[in-house]
Parts: sequence; structure tokens; C-alpha cells
Amino acid sequence: MKFSEKDIEQIEAHNLSIEIIYRQIEQFKSGVNFTNLKAAAVINNGIIAPTYLEVDNYVKLFDENKDKLSIVKFVPASGAATRMFKFLFDFLKDYNPKVQSLNAFINKNQLKDLTLFLIALEKFPFYHKVLEQLKENRIDYDSLNPNEKAYEFVKAMLEEDQLNFGAYPKGLFPFHKYNNDISTAFEEHLFEMAFYGSRKTPLWVHFTISEVHKNKFTEEFKRIEERVESITGFPYEIAFSYQHQSTDTIALNTKNEPFRNDDGSLYFRPSGHGALLRNLNAIDADVIFISNIDNVVVKHYKAEVAKYKKVLAGMLIEVRQTIFSYIKLLKTKKLGDADLDEIGNFITNKLNYHISEEFEKYSHKYKVEYLIEALNRPIRVCGMVKNEGEPGGGPFWVKDESGKVSLQIVESAQINKKDKRQKRILDNATHFNPVDIVCSIKDYEGKTFDLEQFVNHNAAFITMKTKVGKSVKALELPGLWNGSMAYWNSIFVEVPVSTFNPVKTVNDLLKPSHQLS
Repeated sequence: MKFSEKDIEQIEAHNLSIEIIYRQIEQFKSGVNFTNLKAAAVINNGIIAPTYLEVDNYVKLFDENKDKLSIVKFVPASGAATRMFKFLFDFLKDYNPKVQSLNAFINKNQLKDLTLFLIALEKFPFYHKVLEQLKENRIDYDSLNPNEKAYEFVKAMLEEDQLNFGAYPKGLFPFHKYNNDISTAFEEHLFEMAFYGSRKTPLWVHFTISEVHKNKFTEEFKRIEERVESITGFPYEIAFSYQHQSTDTIALNTKNEPFRNDDGSLYFRPSGHGALLRNLNAIDADVIFISNIDNVVVKHYKAEVAKYKKVLAGMLIEVRQTIFSYIKLLKTKKLGDADLDEIGNFITNKLNYHISEEFEKYSHKYKVEYLIEALNRPIRVCGMVKNEGEPGGGPFWVKDESGKVSLQIVESAQINKKDKRQKRILDNATHFNPVDIVCSIKDYEGKTFDLEQFVNHNAAFITMKTKVGKSVKALELPGLWNGSMAYWNSIFVEVPVSTFNPVKTVNDLLKPSHQLS
């Protein structure tokens, strides 16, 4: 397969090389390996369920230490709100109020989501904004019949020349309403940070966004900054970063040939949230909280959510202190077998790291080197929620190509569901990953790890997408909390389902965690 000079110029403009593109194409052709599940992680076998006393102790430990640490909240926020309105876009496309009644259309197509949406219209935080748009359109909304009301309301929400909600960054879409104030997910993350940020420095929140939306986010912060700082009593430091173009991957057609745009140029796609590893690696902080942009709650529930953020962070601090003290001991003192066994038990039982069966045969010097290498890694403490049918990844024990078993977060797309044994393990999973992570990316000397050294590059995804109605094969890098953190020291902790409140469809805004009453 040859590329023209124009192709090569385009590739280099993406800060990619022709060699990287050929490797990507080869990966498309050879496919990616499914993850080999050994067992689902469950309570007392991969997942810790802290007692009430332990919860209180971890909260206390974090509160006692947080002012001595640099803390940042890292929020992937580049997604558009489009998918929130899928059933409403379908409604606009398929429904004609002049030829069919709304009830007949809903009943014929069994549209439960649409029914709920229309019944609860006034509960949505954007309700009055849409009415204002209809007024601007000179539409007398109150005089319309029910068929026309529904159609015109959704039109005003979604059409490009009107409110165009589908083009909003998800972080800037109206999520909550407080009296006359409308709050976005972006704003709610700032309020939440006030519950567990250091009191000695400005609260630092880092958002990864699409570069085209930077001005919108900056303007939103200017609009709300004074109010948020007045209510919380804290100053804020907001940072933005973008997914690097050099992490984009070439897209192929179904014949494994480069997919081309109408003008003949190569089509590149962002390679998923795994590309944000570079953004994470650029942060200089002791403790980093990671959560998705849409997982927020109204103010009544923030204290409960923050409590379990502190639990995870307290556990991280405790484990980090132990790891650092053990590494320093291993490097400075001649330890006996009993001491090495103590450290080995900590690595096995607390860090879920399977020590080699050959360990006892190693020389003393190599045992020390082995233990230091096992300890000296980035650390993540991940909240896990009981599985109640939510889509997404989950915690599993995984066996790699060398036979080594480790604790991982695995996406369903990485699992071969045609394999009965793998499907059975998947079906036995008791918890899923809500992306509620607290991590440390510095070593015992305070130096930031090179996170690229801890990635399982075999954990990439190949997915099918569409572009102008045509099928496109897309290659995604190992997910940020999946393969990109494969060789971190990982601890999974059960947290209440009340801490998981994502907004995947617009109707999720009707759930109690997003409503004041």
C-alpha cells in the first residue's frame, strides 16, 4: 500500500509518521486480541468493601493530610451532547404532526423514552430556554395542539439554526436548575471540588476538551467564577488541555484500505480516551481525582459523593505512604527474609500483584530488585459500584500472554462473548466501573512517572463507526483506565451506587440526583 506525497504531507501535519500509519494498518489487518478473563473481581477477591469504621478512618486520614498535598481534579470533557438526544433526533426525522397523532406514533413505535420526556418537560432545566426560543420564532406555543407542541419544542431544541443542543459540549449543557440559576456539569464539578480540595491553595480542576470549544468553556468560567467562589469561599485555578493530534489514528474502510474524505484526503479519527494519557502525565500533583464530565449531582447529594471520594483518597494516601517506606527500606537496609516476606505479603494482598512462583529461588539481591520494581509504579484506587445493569467496563482478574494474572478494568468490547467460558465470567460480574478514580503518578522521590511505560499496548480496540453513511473501521488506543493503566498498582473498592449518576440520555436529568425536588 503506497501513499502519495500529498498523503505523506497530511500524515506529517498530524505529527504522525508513515511508519506509525503502516503499524496502525497492520494492527487493523491482524486484529486485536480479546482479553483473557480468569475470573470476575468480587468482594474479598479483588474488591474491598470497607466497614463503616474504615470509611470514617479513611475520610479522617485524607482530611488530615490534604492541606500538605497538591490535589487536582482531572475531568475528560471533550464529548458532545449529541448522543443524549438520539431518540429526539429520531422523533424529528420520523414524525409528521400533520399526518399522524402523537399518541398513535408513540404507541405504534413503543416510544417509552419520548413519552417520559414529554410528560416531564417542565422539570428539565432548559424548559424555559426552549420557550424563549419558540417566542423568538414567533410561535404561539400555548395555542398549538399537542402534536404540534411536541414537534415544535423538540425542533427548537435540536435544529442547527435554533438552540442546536446536540452541538453543545456535554460539559456546558444545562444539567440542573436552582431557582432561577441554571447549572452545567462544568459548574457542578467546580462545586464538588470544594468538598475535598486543599484549603491552602486555589482549587485546581483540569478539563480535557475539544480545542474548538475552549472559548466557550473560558466564557462559561468567567460567567460563573464570582458566584462559585463566593458560595464555596475558595479561589479556583482552571486548566484546559486537548487531545494531541499525534494520537489520532487512520480510519479504514471495510476492505482495510484507507478511508478517504470526499476531497480525497485521508480520514483520521481521535483514538478514544486512551489518548488522554499524555494529558494526565503532564499534571504535577500528588493526588489526582478522575471522573467523567457527566457524573455530577445536585447540591443536596454532593456531601455523600464527596465522602466516598475521600475514602478512596484516604486509602491511596495510606497505601502510598507504605509503598514509599518499603522502597526506602529496600534501598537503604539489608533486610532479612521475614522483612522481605512482609513486603511480599503487602504486594500480594494489598496491591493485588501476583508474585512469581519462582520468587523463593531468587538470590537476595534479585529479590530486593523484584520487590522494588513491583512497588515502584503509579497507584490507582478505583471505586466500583454494584452491577445494576449499567453498560460499561468492569473489574476482572485477567491473564496476559505470559500467564501473569492481574487486576484490570475491562470493557465489554474487549471480551469474546462467543467463548462460553468468557461469557460465563462476564455474566458472573458483580460490579462495574463508574470511572471514580483517585491516583498517584509520582514515585517515592517525588518524580512523575513516565506513564507510557505502564501501558498494555495490546489492549487496543477496533470499532465500527459511520462517516457520511459509510462504514468505517476505527482504531482506539488502550482506554485511559483500561490498557493505559494496565501495569499500575490497582486497588478496587466498593462504593455506593449513589455516587454514580451519569447523564447518558436527556431523560437521566429526571432522576432524583439531578432534581432538587
